Formats: sequence, structure tokens, C-alpha cells
Amino acid sequence: MASGSGTRPIPAKGPAAADFLGAVGASFRSSSPLAQAVLARDLAECSDDDVENGPSDLAAVDSDSDDDVPGPTLYRRPSGIAFGTTRPAFSLGPAGLDEPPILNRLEQARSRDAERSLLRDNHILPPKHYASPYGQPKGMIASLYKRVFSTKVPRKPVDEETPTGPDETTSLLGEENRGQNGASESPDHHHEHLNEHWQAAVAAGQIKTTWQREAKTIAGYSKSLILTFLLQYSLNVTSIFAVGRLGTLELGAVSLATMTANITCYAPVQGLATSLDTLCSQAYGSGHKTLVGLQMQRMIYFLLTLVAPVAVIWLNAEPILASMIHPDSAHLAAIYLRTILLGAPAYMVFEAGKRFVQAQGLFHVTLYVLLIAAPFNILMNWLFVWHFGWGFRGAPLAVALTQNLMPLLLFLYVWLVEGSDAWGGFRRAAFRNWGPMIRLALPGMVMVVAEWLAFEVLTLASGRLGTATLAAQSILMTVSAITFQIPFPLSIAGSTRVANLIGAKLVDAAKTSAKVIIVAGLLVGLFNFALLSTFRYQIPRLFTPDAEVIELVARVLPIVAVMQLFDAMAAMSHGLLRGIGRQEFGGYANLAIYYVVALPISFGLGFGLDWQLQGFWVGVTIGLLLVSLVEYLFIWLTDWNLVVKEAENRNSAG
Repeated sequence: MASGSGTRPIPAKGPAAADFLGAVGASFRSSSPLAQAVLARDLAECSDDDVENGPSDLAAVDSDSDDDVPGPTLYRRPSGIAFGTTRPAFSLGPAGLDEPPILNRLEQARSRDAERSLLRDNHILPPKHYASPYGQPKGMIASLYKRVFSTKVPRKPVDEETPTGPDETTSLLGEENRGQNGASESPDHHHEHLNEHWQAAVAAGQIKTTWQREAKTIAGYSKSLILTFLLQYSLNVTSIFAVGRLGTLELGAVSLATMTANITCYAPVQGLATSLDTLCSQAYGSGHKTLVGLQMQRMIYFLLTLVAPVAVIWLNAEPILASMIHPDSAHLAAIYLRTILLGAPAYMVFEAGKRFVQAQGLFHVTLYVLLIAAPFNILMNWLFVWHFGWGFRGAPLAVALTQNLMPLLLFLYVWLVEGSDAWGGFRRAAFRNWGPMIRLALPGMVMVVAEWLAFEVLTLASGRLGTATLAAQSILMTVSAITFQIPFPLSIAGSTRVANLIGAKLVDAAKTSAKVIIVAGLLVGLFNFALLSTFRYQIPRLFTPDAEVIELVARVLPIVAVMQLFDAMAAMSHGLLRGIGRQEFGGYANLAIYYVVALPISFGLGFGLDWQLQGFWVGVTIGLLLVSLVEYLFIWLTDWNLVVKEAENRNSAG
């Protein structure tokens, strides 16, 4: 996962673009021939006025701090920020190993810090803090604290140790770097030999890690991701909370409408937009930053062409839904869909804009937008549904307003704060060269839509059992989706960490990190299990006062609680598969088990044995159990050394 070093000239239009692509091979990895073809064509069409005169912030490595050697190999920020609004179990998005390792200067510095820290923990570089003249704290508590929380790799016995280069007693940079008092200065001020030490240590197999370090790293990655996911999902949950207090019919209708919107609009849009994870990253990594804006414009115009077919479906949803569920539920769901149509174009713009800032390493922007949009959405739901007395119609109007606010906030941040360098203005070229982009986007859309469809089928099936059952199903789906917002971001963080270690050729460290991820998934699953089991009667009361619905939910929640264990473990296995570059296996395993095993069992138990909702969720639970077993078996049988070689070949191939 090496990124290039030094600065490279940016080509003008013409055949030089083809030569430039070869030179850029050291700066970023092509994860798709289609993406490379798109970039070549766009570069060939660029005018001289579009050429960047200065070095790219991402392509260039700080020449003051490092030699002209391959740059950072260990640090990648977790992406997949705010992916989806429901329960995606797998993605072909940026968390996989196939994403180009585009790093900005700050991330390059963090990569050096991460490498330096690992070298210290393995006793190859001097410690960051030299020994205090007053000695180290001693005692049982201090010893226990060090044993539990220290990230340092335990030293081998003296007779087993082999020379490892500089240690605490060896000068790292020679006598010329000693301070006035004769003591060695902190190596933090000296970067020029870091890559040399790092590469030598990796080649000698001296870099190890500890579960403490991996737990600390993954926790650091996860905390902002979990908050972001919870905030984005709150946009839907708020409507369900607000409407659920109106009645059982309204509660079932809002869930049905949300699922229909997911399968007919939101899922396809998110799936198609995943192509920008590759296209925008590679455009920015090429050094021609304004191509990022071009790719975003292309995707926005393409997505906006989908507004017409979505409008046709949503405006005529009532007769379609009425043929499958109770007419009253279909009527309310149709009202919801017709209203949120006002926010559909803005949603499409935001999904493309989100990738625009992520390609520049500005992952925090989405979180900032949601920190404003989520409270705004809660306020609008309260005003429209309750304060103004608009009832059911107020909830979708609040969602539509929030969806229109989000791209506006994103635009204001880019315009006023950071990110505008990659815009480049409106271009006619955005209306050309759509073919490769669409071919790159379709696989992502198919995978995302296929999973959404499985849960949509269960929601529609529950609607045939009555209004109360549909309302109970909406609560169960919402609760399981909320709990999923913890393991899924954790799996993204885990996949990023494993991909980093694989790219750095640290097989043993990657396996240690994988074990930590699995244990973390188990702990999260147990937490969710305990939460749902303990509050099985209190949770449904948050959504509805209806006694029949509360009893239905309380009866099924123990099954959903058991499912949390397998759900969390499956999320971790998906993350590990993405980390080792085997996400395709996870995607197809999910599809096969969902449609060949889980759904048939759910229908057989729900309708055949008349277990109803309990049967539906037993089938899903069995499916997730099988997914976990199959994927962990595949991971266990995978040759991780071969995975490292494949990653190295992709890096070398550019």
C-alpha cells in the first residue's frame, strides 16, 4: 500500500496522458481497468488551463521529513462513512483492500507516526520517553496496569534475542544528533532514516503487534464511525418514533414506506455512488485534483436521470402495495412516498458530494453535517407531527427538508472551509464518458439492492398477517437496525486495520488484529443480546402504546436478541474479508444464504407452521449463523501469505 513520493509534473492534454498514467503507478494503485480508462480519457481532454502548477498535496511526500523513498504503508483512514440508512451486511465500497491508498499530508505524517510507534514497541527504536531519573513506578497495581495496557511486545530472553538494529542504548542517528548535554535528542525530530529502519525490520520479520495495540487502534478508528452511523440512521428512526405514537396503522405504514424507498431509490443510489470511491480517489491521487469535481458532476447528472422513474414508482405506489398488504397501510405508505419525493434529488446530490469530500481525505465533513442535520430532523418532526398537528404527513415532510439541508451544508463547508480546490467549476465533459462509470457502478448497486430486497420481502410478508403484525415488524426492524450501527462501523475499522497490515506485509500482525476484531464482535453481540433480552417489554413502549403490538414485539425480541450474536459476528467476518481482499466471496455467500436458506426457512416457519413473526426471525437468525460459519471457515483456510503477495503485486502493477 505504498504511495508515491516526491512531486510529479501534471500533463497537458494529448497523448502524454498515457505516459503519465505509467508514471502515476507508483503513486496510487488502480483497482479497476475501467477506472484507469476513465482517468486516461479525462486527462487527455484536460486543457492547459486545468493543469496544476504546484505539487499535489496527496501525491507529494514532505521532502523535508523523508528521503525520496516509497512513502507511507501503514495508515489509512477508515472510510464507508455513513454508508446506508439501514442494515447493510456487506459492501463493495472503499473499506476493501482494492481502494487506492490515497493519503494527504496529515495522513502521511500519521503513517510515519504509526510505523515509528511499532518500531518502538518492538524495541527497534529508542523509546519516546526516556527513563526518569526518579525511576519507574513500582508495585502490584503499576505492574498489573503495564501488563494489561502496555502496547510493547514482550522482550525475548537474552539468549534468544538476535541483533535488531538500534535499541534504547544505541544512538539512532549518530553523534551529530546529540544535544548540548550529550544526550540523544528525541528521534521524533529525525525522519530521514525511518523508512530504512521500517523496511529492514519488515524484511527481517521483526515487526510484531499486541492485542492491546490493536484494540486501541480499532477503538480509535471506530468511535467517530459509530457516532456517524447512529446519526445518519436517526434520520429514519425519528420518523418512526414520531409517527408510532399516532397509532398502529401509522407505525406499520411508515416502516413499509421507508423500506420501499430504500429498495427503489436509496439502495440503488448508494450502490451506484460507490463507483466514486474508486474514480474520485484515483482522480485526486493523479495530482489533477479538479478531476474529482468532474467525476462528481458526472455522477450527479446520471443519478438525477433516475428521479423520473423513481417518481413514477412512488406516485403510483398505492395500487402496487395494496395488492400485497392491507389497503389502509398501502394508502398511508403512498402518502409518505409522495412527500419524501421532494427530497430524493437532494439525497442523490448528497451521496455524490459525500464521496467528493472523502476522496480528499475530509472524512469528518459528513459527521459535521450530520451533527447539524440530525437535531434539525428531530425538531422538524416534533413541529410538523405534533406542534402544528399535521400528523402522519408531517413526518415525511421533515425527512424531505432534512435531505435538502444536507447537501446545502456540505456545499457551504466546501465553499467556506476546505475542499474547494478539487471542484474546478462546471464542465461540459461531465455529460460525456458515462459508459465506464456506469459499468463500474452497476456491480455495487446489484449487491446493495439484493440485500435490501431480502428485508423488504420480510416486511411485505408481515403486512399480510395484519396491521398489528406489520407494526411489530417495523419495531423489530428498527431495533435490529439501531443495534447494527455498532458492529458494522466496527467491522469497517477492522477491515481498514487488517488491510493496512496486509499492505505493510505484516502477516502475523494482521492475524493478531483479526483476532481482536473477532473478540470485539463477540463482545458487541453479547452487549446487544443482553440489552434486548433485558428490556424486551420496555423497548416496544418507546414506539407505541398499543398493548397488542407490545406483546408481539416482546414475544419475538428474545429471538432477535440471539440473532444479535450472529449478526455482529457476521459483520466482523465481512470486515475481515474486505481487509484481505476477498469481499466478493462474502457478497455471494450472503446472497446465496439469504435467498436459498434464510428466506425459505422464514416463510416455511412463518406461514407453513404458523409461527408468524417468530418464524420469520428464526429464519434470519439461522441464515446469519450460516453466513458466519461459512465466512470464518473461508478466512481460516485462506493463505494470508498469498494475500500479502497479491496485495504487493497490485501495488507494483499500479
